[in-house]
Amino acid sequence: MQETVNELIRTIDLQKSYVTKAGEIPVLMGLNVTIERGEVISIMGSSGVGKSTFLHCLGALDRPTSGTVLYEGVDIFKLNKRELAAFRNKTIGFVFQFHHLLAEFSALENVMMPGLIGGLGRDEVMDRAVDLLKELGLEKRLKHTPGELSGGEQQRVAVARALIMDPLVVLADEPTGNLDMRTGEALIDLIHEINAKKSTTFVIVTHNTLLAHKGNKIYYMIDGAMAGREIRR
Repeated sequence: MQETVNELIRTIDLQKSYVTKAGEIPVLMGLNVTIERGEVISIMGSSGVGKSTFLHCLGALDRPTSGTVLYEGVDIFKLNKRELAAFRNKTIGFVFQFHHLLAEFSALENVMMPGLIGGLGRDEVMDRAVDLLKELGLEKRLKHTPGELSGGEQQRVAVARALIMDPLVVLADEPTGNLDMRTGEALIDLIHEINAKKSTTFVIVTHNTLLAHKGNKIYYMIDGAMAGREIRR
């Protein structure tokens, strides 16, 4: 398959199974998905159909049993362990339902973490982190720890952390799942503001129909397979 000009990610016959004492459990059943640069993509479906597993394979957090994940034509699972870790750090941002902020560190320090791991200079990382937190309305929360922040503020810190390396794509797993309706809607607006300003691609697993229908495409999953696609743009 030839890569198109705007193609960022392509999965080819992506399959994932888990081996248990009860036998092999198939989770992903040959997924073929194309994601273009600058798109906001939603993945919807009932709990347990494989949405998060698909996202984890896209983000190289989990290795598929078979099939291919291409980023700009590069088969990422042909990279060695060190190359794959560096690729993930520089190319992909992650936002989860449970934001996984480090409780003992400030908002600023949490946002800086991927940049420091990625080998950027401390001053550069700090400047980037401060700018991001200011953009997200958290300029008065730089020194606050997660326990001193509201749920919406914690999730915005997680979004800033996902953006610190200026990634090509942000993968978000139920980012509004633990937020009340008003805070969730504010986060949805924030995602689209970032997309419009930075052309950052977002792939979002969600049950939130408002979030899903504001994006460019919705993929629907049933029992590990893509059951359909809806183009919104």
